[in-house]
Amino acid sequence: MISTRGRYALRVMLDLAEQSQKAGAPKDYIPLEEIAQRQGISKKYLESILKVLVKHDLLKGLRGKGGGYRLTRPPAEYTVGEILELTEGTLAIVACLQDDQSKNPCQRKAECLSFPMWVKFDRMVHDYFFGITLADLLSGREGRS
Repeated sequence: MISTRGRYALRVMLDLAEQSQKAGAPKDYIPLEEIAQRQGISKKYLESILKVLVKHDLLKGLRGKGGGYRLTRPPAEYTVGEILELTEGTLAIVACLQDDQSKNPCQRKAECLSFPMWVKFDRMVHDYFFGITLADLLSGREGRS
């Protein structure tokens, strides 16, 4: 299940992508207060999400007057999967598919009859989310029915 943190991170990235297109200049910084108000997210919670996105270079932040946040790349270069994995940690549906198996490796993996099914499902989820960009969502090519 995708947490509130992951969903809000995606909403914020879409908000910034949309605002940069409206402003006509991708270098415009959008103030935290404006994003929080438009998205209905508390400033404190939003700051914690933005901090992670800035730390991993998905956003650039600028303090002070005229400051705020902006994308570091065009919307077409961000995938939903990248954003969700960054904020969620993993999108693996079952523990045996998580990246860090060194701590608690699955003892039954070799003889597990359902393991191939989980691998296939995990690949479908991965390919789906990594196949959708912010630009796709902004243009309505994905996500709207």
